[in-house]
Amino acid sequence: MSVSFELQDELQALQDIANYDIPNEQDPNSNDPGPLLQQAVGAIAHSSEEITDPEIFDIFRSLLKHSDAVAGAYMSKMLDALLSAFGAQIDAAIRDSKEEDQQIVMAHKLPLEMYAFLVNWFVGAAEKVKAMGEEDAPPAPVKARRGRGGKTGTSRAAVKKAEQWTWIDQIPGTLELICKALKLKTHRIWVTSPERDAFITCLTRPAYHVAESDQYMKIQNIRMHVYKVICLAVKHHGHTLAAQINIMQSLQYYEHLSEPMAECLSILAKEFDHAQLGDEILREIAGKSFSAQDTKGPRAFSRFLVRFSEESPRSVLKQISLLIGHLDSESYPMRMAIVEVIGSLIRELATSEDMTNRTNGSNQAGKELDGLFELLLSRTLDLSSYVRSKVFATLSKMLDLPLRLPEQRLRITRAAVDTLEDKASTVRKAAVSILVKLILTHPYGDMYGGDLNLGKWEERYNTWKDKLEEMEGGIGKAVERDQDDKEEVESNVNEDDADEDEDVEMETEDADANDDGDAPSDNPKPKKKKAARKSIVDVTAIVSEQEALAALETNEILAMSLRKKYCTEALDFVRTLEGGMVSLTQLLGSTNKAEVLESMEFFRVAFEYQLASAEKGIKRMLHLIWHKDNSSTSEDGKELKGVRSRLLECYRMLYFDPLPDMEPKQQVNRIAKNMIELTYEATLAELTSLEEMMRIMMEDGQIHYDVINKLWQVYSAPQALPRSQRRGAIIILGMLALSKRTIISEKVDTLLKIGLGPFGKADLTLARYTSLALQRLNGSAKKVKGSLLDKSLRMEMENPIFRKLQSTIEHPCRSKDWFGMAEQAINTIYALGEHPDELCNNLIKNLTRRAFTKRQNPEEPPSEPDTETMEVDREMEPPEAASHAPSSTHISTQQSSMCEEKDLGDVFHLSQLLFVVGHVAIKHIVFLELVEREWKRQKDEKQLAEKLATGGSPNRANKETEELDQVAGNAEDEIGERIAAVRETELLYGEQSLLKLYGPLLVHVCGSPHKFKNRTLRAAATLSFSKFLCVSSQFCDQHHHLLFKILETSRDPNIRSNIVIALGDVAVSFSNIIDENSNELYKGLSDGDLVVKKNTLMVLTHLILNGMIKVKGQLGEMAKCLEDEEPRISDLAKLFFTELSTKDNAIYNNLPDVISHLSTGDHAVEEEIFKSTMRYIFSFIEKEKQAENIVEKLCQRFRLSEDPRQSRDIAFCLSLLPFKSERSVKKLIEGLQFYRDKLHEEGVFDRFSEILSKARSNKSANKPDTELNEFESILDEHRRQGEEDQALEKRVEGKKAAAKRKATRRSARKKVVEAEPEPISQAPVTRDDDDMYV
Repeated sequence: MSVSFELQDELQALQDIANYDIPNEQDPNSNDPGPLLQQAVGAIAHSSEEITDPEIFDIFRSLLKHSDAVAGAYMSKMLDALLSAFGAQIDAAIRDSKEEDQQIVMAHKLPLEMYAFLVNWFVGAAEKVKAMGEEDAPPAPVKARRGRGGKTGTSRAAVKKAEQWTWIDQIPGTLELICKALKLKTHRIWVTSPERDAFITCLTRPAYHVAESDQYMKIQNIRMHVYKVICLAVKHHGHTLAAQINIMQSLQYYEHLSEPMAECLSILAKEFDHAQLGDEILREIAGKSFSAQDTKGPRAFSRFLVRFSEESPRSVLKQISLLIGHLDSESYPMRMAIVEVIGSLIRELATSEDMTNRTNGSNQAGKELDGLFELLLSRTLDLSSYVRSKVFATLSKMLDLPLRLPEQRLRITRAAVDTLEDKASTVRKAAVSILVKLILTHPYGDMYGGDLNLGKWEERYNTWKDKLEEMEGGIGKAVERDQDDKEEVESNVNEDDADEDEDVEMETEDADANDDGDAPSDNPKPKKKKAARKSIVDVTAIVSEQEALAALETNEILAMSLRKKYCTEALDFVRTLEGGMVSLTQLLGSTNKAEVLESMEFFRVAFEYQLASAEKGIKRMLHLIWHKDNSSTSEDGKELKGVRSRLLECYRMLYFDPLPDMEPKQQVNRIAKNMIELTYEATLAELTSLEEMMRIMMEDGQIHYDVINKLWQVYSAPQALPRSQRRGAIIILGMLALSKRTIISEKVDTLLKIGLGPFGKADLTLARYTSLALQRLNGSAKKVKGSLLDKSLRMEMENPIFRKLQSTIEHPCRSKDWFGMAEQAINTIYALGEHPDELCNNLIKNLTRRAFTKRQNPEEPPSEPDTETMEVDREMEPPEAASHAPSSTHISTQQSSMCEEKDLGDVFHLSQLLFVVGHVAIKHIVFLELVEREWKRQKDEKQLAEKLATGGSPNRANKETEELDQVAGNAEDEIGERIAAVRETELLYGEQSLLKLYGPLLVHVCGSPHKFKNRTLRAAATLSFSKFLCVSSQFCDQHHHLLFKILETSRDPNIRSNIVIALGDVAVSFSNIIDENSNELYKGLSDGDLVVKKNTLMVLTHLILNGMIKVKGQLGEMAKCLEDEEPRISDLAKLFFTELSTKDNAIYNNLPDVISHLSTGDHAVEEEIFKSTMRYIFSFIEKEKQAENIVEKLCQRFRLSEDPRQSRDIAFCLSLLPFKSERSVKKLIEGLQFYRDKLHEEGVFDRFSEILSKARSNKSANKPDTELNEFESILDEHRRQGEEDQALEKRVEGKKAAAKRKATRRSARKKVVEAEPEPISQAPVTRDDDDMYV
């Protein structure tokens, strides 16, 4: 037996299977493979050494080469035989490896190599069979050996399917055998490294091959066996370099292997104690560079890094200094990966024993933590929004760590607040999300319960600060006392020393004079006692006592200092959050749904933690009740709740959900109290939104009747309550009645008794909201356009409601709140009464009598003694009029001090009368429309009844009615004309009309501002005059100029604001009259008062967008508002132009007028403002045809522009166009004759250069490159020529000026010469000439 088998050569030849040479090749396509396989299997089953027989080996190789022709059963049999024989050979090799004889061990080399070769080949062949035969069938675990037959009668397709090859269940067994082979002592069998490496490569290649299949790697058992093969080869057989190459290639070409390879390296480091391979791969990845265009590679490597940092963070930490270089990579996925890696490292360091136990290494770990946090926070300024979002997502995970990290938390908070103004909505959402997490996990709740109220924390901080200063001051005094004691002790000690010296001298003298030793020995005793004073003992005691006290006080000071620092950090955190509240409130108006929801969650959490500014955000959230939740979008696979439903949920959680551990009665009281408090200091817009929310909640049955009863108790309480509380109760009840009118209808008597009784007359705002609640009796059914149905409820005029309303209006008072109450009371009368004109008739007459009756007591005190008294416009009054008290102000017919006759009517009574007259007039117009609709309905019913009476069927009658509706719109001309005639001629001009008397009065009062100077009177008169203008076109045509005059001359911004709104209503009624004077309306856009400007802008927006007035070149004034300093004005202007852009060609048609208006003349704006305004407006020019026409028009404008500024502006506007089409470029080139003489002017040529570069960057197929090059050269030539002409013109102008000066000097000299006599000597003349010239 002699077979030549070199494993490395065979593996190389196997790369090209088609040309692989087998000496004894058998073709299964021509011969039945069964007997051949039987022969080979029998041989190796008898002895595994038989594989070295060339014939047996060639049978296996032939079957594997033609595996696509071999049935699944044969493949299964061959695999079983190979694995069994290979296992036996491995066992024999392991057994013999214990022998000392090298030859015995090396005898296993050839069989092992041949078996490894066949198994390696089999894995590749099996994959091919699977790929060709299964046809993407699911990997059902059907064993091939059972696919031989089948049930009788099964189709051939079924038999074929049963015999299809699938080996997914046998992969683990195959890999397990390879793991067994890797336990061999290969260094004894293969002496040379190349041979051993070839064998190891042959064993590991099947594992890498299996790993290439995403389907196989999803199975846990297979995945773990692949890991085991690679780890054993690396650990015991020097497979490190080959594994590194294979893993890097796997990451590059197989995306699904990113995370498995990270897991494999982690297992290798943890279970096999071999971290070197992971380190090498990290170093290699750190050295790679990724371009921004490459998407596949960076994504795979980034996933690997992230997973590896999670599995083995310590390994990554060692190489982080190299990996950080990828933070500057062009590829944003790599930057995102490093951000996540840093997050994993922070988590690892923060949970390490060094940090938790505060050992010696904690300082080093702390420095590493700070450095990593610094890196993370620096990426909040990354160019990619994905990276910035990932930074905040990573930081959010850090907040769950057990460490407090107060400094890092503050830095994260500041970074998040700064990011709230990021351009990308995803980044802003991430910033809001982390702010919510910061509040929920804040570390300042241990001592004080967790609230974040700024005022409370400042109080706590000041408390500890004062205590600390007090204690430190006390210690300072103690130190001074200690120093005094020490000085005293030292002085005492010095005195004692002096006494001792004296004693010694005296002893010496006594010894010399006397030989007796007793005497001198007796004398020193008292001296010694004197020296050993108690002060020495006291010093020791004092020092020890002071040390103890000092230690105690030091501990107290340290504790107080820590508490002060604790409060300081909490204050910084709260102040940082409060600083971001404005931006967060603005985010509630975002168009991004996810961002809005996150902002709502922030304000909910902030409100629960008592942040001071959170209440503003909660109120602002109310306006989201109008948000249309058409469809729920999803982001990151998560279903997003609707904005409106989320708003209702937030408000329920904060205000209306019952609290645990609270009695039911207390729950009801709390909910009712919260509802009432929502109305405190609420604006009209907030009340409107709250009304809608209450209506929805009532409709959904979310408000219990006990709460409603409690609200009624508060409203009708007989004892004195705060006014705002009783008002809030009726406001909420009126809102709830929108959904269910029985809430009001069952308690009408209570309303009349309280709101229109003594309480209402004392509190006119309460009466106003009571009147509003009474209007709910009429129901809230919306009128369908064109429908004649009327579901409203009408009452007899004898009803006590109307009597109470009239008495409330007529009740004498001097509060300005009367006007709001009277308005709602009249609205209620017209909403509920069958004949409201009768009651209003009496009301006006009574008020007229009161206003024009001579007052008996001009010094009558006001009925409201508090601050709610009428104000007089003292600014407009002369000095003598300004001294009058508000209650005794009179309407003077003449202000001259020479005239003593004065009317004695009260000015406030006249104001009340005029207000009521105007409001009745405007409400009567609405009432006439209802009358018209009712007449038409009655006529329709009468016609229908007649048709039914004549024998027609109801269905037929309905059909005929529908046909009539289509033709005539269900409107009878005579009814409409009759009502229009009443409105036009009878209301203000009819002989029987009461209002006829007041038209001239209003005109007189409004037209005589110097006579009627009271501000309240002027405001009421102007408002009523405006309402009269809406009634009759005849009255409007006669007097509308007066309204424009008041708008122009009035100093009161409230009056101007009311007039602007009124003009909008007049324009709706009589558009032709206002359209002719629309220029006057536009003047309000330049008003100095913000409210007037805002109302003017809103009115014009409404009128223009609804086609009420035509735009005649005044759009430029609207465009000026785009750059207004006040953001509310600029936002409204942007909204206007956005809506206007949806109208057909509206912006395109008016664009030339806007450019002219803003560029030249008195209306021109600064150049920078012009640019930013035009940049915004040109963003709406999207149609290519429009852009082409604008190019042509702008080019023609150059020839009329004489001012360089105008030329620059036109050139700038041209540069804003896209120039995407060839026609646009041609139009520009054709217009060269108009602007060639302007190219030399500063800035014009630069704009044309921008246009050229924009046209060249266009990727269209018909791009005229040649023409563009020629055009560029022509532009350069004309620019140079223009510059030369300009220089020449300057020289000519200079010479002309010099010649003119010379001529002037000559004429002056000639005149001088003619005036003086001719001198005798010529020399002085020459000197004079020279002097004059000089």
